[in-house]
Amino acid sequence: MKNIKYIFLAIISLTVANSCSNFEELNTNPDAASTVSPQMLATQVLKDAYRFWNPNPTDFATGNLWCKHTALTETNPNPYQYQYSYWPYGGFGSYKKLTDLKRMVEFSAGTPYESSFQGLALFMKAWYGFGATLDMGDVPYSEAGMAEDGITQPKYDKQMDVFAAILTDLKAAEEKFAAGTNFGTCDIMFGGDAVKWRRLCNAMQLKVIQTMSKKVTADQKTRFAAIVTAGNLMTGNADNFELKYSDNPNSSHPYWNGESKRITNAVSKLVVDELIRLQDRRLFYFAEPAQALINGGLLENDYNAYAGAPTQLSADQLALNNQSGQYSLINKRYVAVRAGDPMIKFTYAEQCFIIAEAIEEGWVTGTAQDYYENGVKAMLNYYRTLPSASTGTHGMAITQSYIDNYFTGDAAYATAGTKTDRLHQIWMQRWLIDFFQGNGLNYPQFLRTGYPEFPLDPATSMNPDDNTIFPKRWKYPTDEQVSNPENYARAIEEQYGGYDGINEIPWYLK
Repeated sequence: MKNIKYIFLAIISLTVANSCSNFEELNTNPDAASTVSPQMLATQVLKDAYRFWNPNPTDFATGNLWCKHTALTETNPNPYQYQYSYWPYGGFGSYKKLTDLKRMVEFSAGTPYESSFQGLALFMKAWYGFGATLDMGDVPYSEAGMAEDGITQPKYDKQMDVFAAILTDLKAAEEKFAAGTNFGTCDIMFGGDAVKWRRLCNAMQLKVIQTMSKKVTADQKTRFAAIVTAGNLMTGNADNFELKYSDNPNSSHPYWNGESKRITNAVSKLVVDELIRLQDRRLFYFAEPAQALINGGLLENDYNAYAGAPTQLSADQLALNNQSGQYSLINKRYVAVRAGDPMIKFTYAEQCFIIAEAIEEGWVTGTAQDYYENGVKAMLNYYRTLPSASTGTHGMAITQSYIDNYFTGDAAYATAGTKTDRLHQIWMQRWLIDFFQGNGLNYPQFLRTGYPEFPLDPATSMNPDDNTIFPKRWKYPTDEQVSNPENYARAIEEQYGGYDGINEIPWYLK
């Protein structure tokens, strides 16, 4: 839920005519330029949208708390750990990039890349809008980015209409990419591969429709099925939408060289217990063994040598327990490798889990077990082939043989169980995708499904309005009360009875 508010507000200055810079070059020398090109605008927009908001170990550690993958074991309680933020506001900063996207399209007119840049502009607007509406509820969308047309106080569209408009824009983007061509390494996500962008546009439509599953219409279910049947979707890990880090000092993984933070950053009990239950070797990629258990005679390649931190404990108790070596800390490989794990934004595995759930719900025909198993295999293969995980796996590396024999015991798809049993398996595996990604992307899915069950203790919860529940949204940015007061007031009155609170329930969750 934090993506929108942290996006940097900087606007492109001068850049090299017709240049096409990659992520490293842009960070190394962003000002050595004289004119604007659509390629450079594309690079800057993508970089601002998808890099971690503040690349340092302290903030990255904090960014992993919201979805209960990790726990900080410091005496000073961090509100992110207890379902509340230091800064409980969403934002519309990303909408400022709509002007850059407009210029990008204008400057590409008449070139072979025009259609692809049009597709990119449509996709990015949909991405911004999706994040904003999940964060806050009703948001400007139809009139967003229209200040040059005299609309400086855009109306707040109903969330139902925002979802519909996002789907329209993603469909239009897919069509533009289908008619487009590759547009070069200025694209730091896909290397300008129009085919991969087309697949992502279709996969994102599936995600948007499923995210509004409590409100989905018959027509939207039909659309979901039609997209799956058409088959223009992600085909494997090579299609993953992710931002890769490198050994360049200006594009390092945010947690690199963060040992002082790692020693107080434990893997959550929720993660550790689930991976032990499944006998899932990702445990050895994510965590270090608990020192107290190693001192007791267990080996680092023993599942029983790992113990997670209960995220609902008080900060003082977490710190005390960590000092005595009771918890499995974050794996040392995360601070040792400068390039590190890529930041995942959307994966082939998530697409598989989305379709598996839809089959279980009767939205589309197919075999849910196949999609479930393909999704799990994709993530296991992801770690098996990840360069940053070539060491530090405690003698329990994921091998092809291990993957081939994964689906036994509790890891086997619950074909003889209930539909709820199977959905729980799908949702749990989907949640594990985002481990230590710092992006909080799974939180809306937790709100939608209620699974996995996040632990909550009212005695330690820092939710200021109700310490017995999890927040459902972020507040609107405070400057809206001055810059767009009438539309702001109308939005909170019509949705939330006039109270702009973090526990108010937006339309998609009702």
